[in-house]
Amino acid sequence: MTDEQKTQTNTEPKAPEVKTQETESNLDRRAQTGARGTQRGGQRPGGRDRRSRQQSQGGRERSEFDQKIISLRRVARVVAGGRRFSFSAALVAGDRKGRVGIGLGKGLDTALAMDKALRDAKKNMVRVRTANTNSIPHNVDAKYGASVVELKPSPARGIVAGSSVRTVLEFAGVTDITAKIHSRSKNKLNNARATVEALKQLHG
Repeated sequence: MTDEQKTQTNTEPKAPEVKTQETESNLDRRAQTGARGTQRGGQRPGGRDRRSRQQSQGGRERSEFDQKIISLRRVARVVAGGRRFSFSAALVAGDRKGRVGIGLGKGLDTALAMDKALRDAKKNMVRVRTANTNSIPHNVDAKYGASVVELKPSPARGIVAGSSVRTVLEFAGVTDITAKIHSRSKNKLNNARATVEALKQLHG
């Protein structure tokens, strides 16, 4: 081999190692992505994971009273600076075993109004006297405001009632009863309170 051929052989450029560098950078990126995915899927830094939080939320004790909103309104009062709006909630609460109550609450938001109404309903609970068949022993009627409600025992017919009267009877645990509203009042709160007043008159 001559000197010229040796010179040409030594001066031949080597192939650039671009693929190797790109491969190493890709591996670094995959490693970083895998570490992030592990951090996201596992426990959050400085806090509890999602499963423990869901378990803690599911472990809350359920209230002994069922509740249902019969009226939810936005009300306003006029002050020197203008109007101040709040919410008024009326609900029926009962254990379906003979206790029922009606509550009214007001607050700046609906959740606060509902909490106040529930506390008010628990304070105003009444005990309903029923017959052996969970019906009422005799006919009763009551008037509250402009609402007039009449209750009659009705064997083997279930609850025949409408509006908020049915809600009160269901939460009181009364069955086989027929209710009739003899007034033109559409006020659900007054109809419910008239039903409670009629249930208070039961004896036997």
